[in-house]
Amino acid sequence: MPSVSLHPTRCAICGTEGNASELYPANFDLDAFNPAVFSARRMPDRVHYRLVKCLECGLVRSDPVADSGALAQLYAQSSFDYGEEVENLNRTYARYLAELDLYGVHKDSLLEIGCGNGFFLKEALRHGYAVALGVEPSSAAIEQADPLVRDGIARGVMRPGLFEPVSIDVVCLFQVLDHIPDPGEVLRECFHVLRPGGFVLCLNHNVESISARLLKAGSPIVDIEHTYLFSPATMDRLFSDHGFEVKSTIAVFNRYNLLYLTRLLPLPKSIKSEVLGALKKTRMGSIPMWLPLGNLCTVARKPGG
Repeated sequence: MPSVSLHPTRCAICGTEGNASELYPANFDLDAFNPAVFSARRMPDRVHYRLVKCLECGLVRSDPVADSGALAQLYAQSSFDYGEEVENLNRTYARYLAELDLYGVHKDSLLEIGCGNGFFLKEALRHGYAVALGVEPSSAAIEQADPLVRDGIARGVMRPGLFEPVSIDVVCLFQVLDHIPDPGEVLRECFHVLRPGGFVLCLNHNVESISARLLKAGSPIVDIEHTYLFSPATMDRLFSDHGFEVKSTIAVFNRYNLLYLTRLLPLPKSIKSEVLGALKKTRMGSIPMWLPLGNLCTVARKPGG
C-alpha cells in the first residue's frame, strides 16, 4: 500500500480553496487506500472522503483527498475484473458514440482516456474509426487487451507529450472525469491533441440525478474514488471555460443487467450477498434493461475545422 497524505482541493471551475459547504463528512480510514478499492466497478461500500459543494459555482468535490502520487500508484496496481459487464458497457458507449455522426464527425482517429482492457477501442474500429488509441494506468487491464488494440494503449495517465498535437478526431472519457485530481489539466490536453472541429464524448455521474438526491450519502457515486461530482450546469461550465463548444449535455440510458443493478443497491451486506447468490443461480440475473439511473453524456467540440 502506498504512503498516503491528504491535501486540500480547489474548485476545478472557480479555482477557490475552501469557500464551500459540507454535504457529507468523511467516513474512511487509511485501509481504504488499496488497489482493490481503486479498481473499477467494485462492489459499492459507501466509503468516501468529506464532500463539499462550492458556494460560487455549485461544483461538488471531495476535500481533502489523497495526494496525486499515491492515487496514480493505486490506479496502476488496480485490477480489471468486470469482464461480465463489457457487453453492456459496449452497448451503452456505442449508443452515444453513434450520436457524433449527427455532427458530421471525422473518423480518422479516436482516443479513449481510461480505456481499461481496450474493449471499446475494438468497438470504435467496428464503428468505422481508422485508428483507435487509448491510455490506461492499470497494468493488469492492459495485459488483458486484445492484440488488435494493445499496442495502441499507452500505460499511465493523460499528460502532455503522450500523443501528437492536433492528431485526434474524438476523445472519449467514460466514467473517468469524476476520478481525475485536476479535470481542467486533462481537458487542456484533450483540446491540445484534438484537431479543429474534433469532439470530446464524456459520460459520467450526475450529482443532481433523482437517485443521488434520494440516496444522498448512500448513493454509489459518493465514493472514495471520486474527486469531483458534476451536474449538467457544472459540466457545461467546465468545458466552456476550457475553450470547447458544448453541443449537448443529456441524461444517459445505461444498459444494465439485474445482477449488476443489485450490486448497486444500498442493502445490508448479508442480504445483498443472499440476493446476488440467488440471482447467479438463475437466468434472471443476466436480464438486460435500459435505464436512466443517474449518468450524464456531454458532447463538446473544439472550435474550427
